[in-house]
Amino acid sequence: MPLNTGMLLIWISFASCLGAVIYGIWHYLSRNEKMRLASRRFEIVNLVASTLAAILLMYYLLDVKAYYLYVFRFSCETFPTLYKISALWAGQEGSLFLWAWSTLICVALLRMRTGRIGEITRVVGLTVAAVFLLLLTIRSPFALIYGVGSQGQLLSTNIDILATPSPMIESHFAQGMNPLLRNPWMVVHPPIVFFGYAAAVIPFGAALAHLLIGDKRWTEIAEPWSRVTWLFLTLGIGIGGFWAYEVLGWGAWYWGWDPVETSSLIPWVVMTAYLHTQFRMKRYREYRLLAPALALLSFVLVIFATFVTRSGLWSSQHGFATSLEGNVIGVFLFGMILVCTAILILKILSDTNDPKQQKKIKLQ
Repeated sequence: MPLNTGMLLIWISFASCLGAVIYGIWHYLSRNEKMRLASRRFEIVNLVASTLAAILLMYYLLDVKAYYLYVFRFSCETFPTLYKISALWAGQEGSLFLWAWSTLICVALLRMRTGRIGEITRVVGLTVAAVFLLLLTIRSPFALIYGVGSQGQLLSTNIDILATPSPMIESHFAQGMNPLLRNPWMVVHPPIVFFGYAAAVIPFGAALAHLLIGDKRWTEIAEPWSRVTWLFLTLGIGIGGFWAYEVLGWGAWYWGWDPVETSSLIPWVVMTAYLHTQFRMKRYREYRLLAPALALLSFVLVIFATFVTRSGLWSSQHGFATSLEGNVIGVFLFGMILVCTAILILKILSDTNDPKQQKKIKLQ
């Protein structure tokens, strides 16, 4: 009996990530050390399962297992190896998977950080990864083609891990990705952008932890990761601009104010502002509320940029068609805005009622 191992790994990764979040929150509320250890174990299972899924998907793309719908659409026998590798992030499912996997790697690097603020940051990162993994259970990169309809449409399943692949779909039928994506920049641009997006969750989580528990050590986590985020976003925007100029032209201008391109610039601007306020906060004790607020806003705008790309509401050369994933990301974005706004308001009210803290806040 065949088994869709990749789909099973995605489900294991989502379930273990959700378990890590639940036990992490339980540890935060109860201070029970056993809950923290359970959360860590689930995190390890999650990272291992997602890494195995990434390796397996790469193997399918390189070997052109065309009975997987994602492979059928984005890989091809005639592609050079680098284009087959870049097919991993050529579609919605693959790019979301790359983002989720990169987020898990960033969170794993926080294992060296102990203390309550490190735990809260870790749980926030795992929560974001869990949302993306949930989307991958809805629309999996391991969806299997099990037949062909009467009108020639491909019949696939995202749920049945025991489905038998259609014998009619052979590797030479794979159509490959959009010709506009068959470019050397495709090999480096998306991984750089998505790692920058993934790294942005760490300053976000650290700022959230600071606002919740008032731990001033949050900058020890946020400062290096915000610089990594800024570096990767800068490289991603620059390389993306050269790629768009080369392929699309846009009237001989480097920047075309495309909605998706512009939405990726906004988090970079806010992250730049955050780096300046962080410097002033450390040296001159200024912007004690504005700095964490900008760290929150930068990641919220990263999710907004993703919503612009995947919702289909804006016409763009970079965008995807309207999809369920875009709707889920929109709900997630709305929820993040509500939570961040509520926490900031509570922090402001708390500092207002505390005369000592009120004197320390300096917004310029």
